[in-house]
Amino acid sequence: MKRLCLICAVFIFVFFASALPAPAGTYIYIATGGTGGTYYPLGGSIADIVSKNVPDLQVTSETGNASSANIKLISAGQVEMALAQNDIAYWARKGMPPFAEKHENIRVVASLYPEHVHCIFMKGDDISDIEDLRGKRVSVGAPDSGVLGDVSAILRSARMEMGDLSADFLDFNSTTQNFKDGRLDAGFVVAGYPTSSITDLAATKNIDLLSFNDDFLDTLREEFPFFIKSTIPAGTYRGIDRDVSTPAVLAMLICDASLPDDVVYRFTKAFWENLADLRKAHPQADHIHLETALDGATIPVHPGAARYYAEVGMEIPEIK
Repeated sequence: MKRLCLICAVFIFVFFASALPAPAGTYIYIATGGTGGTYYPLGGSIADIVSKNVPDLQVTSETGNASSANIKLISAGQVEMALAQNDIAYWARKGMPPFAEKHENIRVVASLYPEHVHCIFMKGDDISDIEDLRGKRVSVGAPDSGVLGDVSAILRSARMEMGDLSADFLDFNSTTQNFKDGRLDAGFVVAGYPTSSITDLAATKNIDLLSFNDDFLDTLREEFPFFIKSTIPAGTYRGIDRDVSTPAVLAMLICDASLPDDVVYRFTKAFWENLADLRKAHPQADHIHLETALDGATIPVHPGAARYYAEVGMEIPEIK
């Protein structure tokens, strides 16, 4: 009798277990940045919006150490997507410093917003061209940072070397603090405007920004295609009442090349068709536009994303 009851119990369990729906959905993890930066809240908003509009995609954002570290997480199979700058992605794919090996499994989902090169100096200083930085005390970015890589590219296009400067390898906050202490003649910061550390510096110092001429920007882009021409509008920082022409890199949403095409297609479609909700969630999304979704692409576009862009009439760049 006990055995019969046991058999019946097992049968009932198996029957109802098989009748229950299997756990649905594809899980996608997006690596972002530290909690104090833009990547973290923006990535969280993207995850929420796509999850809401594509029920079988379960998208979750998580903190990361931004571009370089995020690319390594994708290559290690620890996350499916990440936020990263297009210049860092360029170096990663080619195995250039700060990467010791090629990371060829990364693909573009979308270019998002520009992060501008700010070359800061004090008003009244004799600086009007990149050449004028020769021999001066210049902050060029922290070691292994994207800023340092961008400054190195800019110097190369100007036919200059790091040794032509009295270079200090400082991060954003250290750069602005050294300006306050009178220890720098110029300094580079690469970030979306307005950048809080520069806004803070402009509140107490009469700063200016170097405006790069078109010929130099054309040369720079020929050598380093991850740069775009852009502008920091007049009035962005106190005391700078003219538009500043400057190169910019792009924050991108990237993914693992092995993600199924249909998953990336539905993700991309939901992202762009609900951009208005993203703009309500985070102010940086005001700088995100469909027409610039493939600008500055330095790695191949994922086929699933390419399918969406083709549907809306966009030309897909060929990245070799």
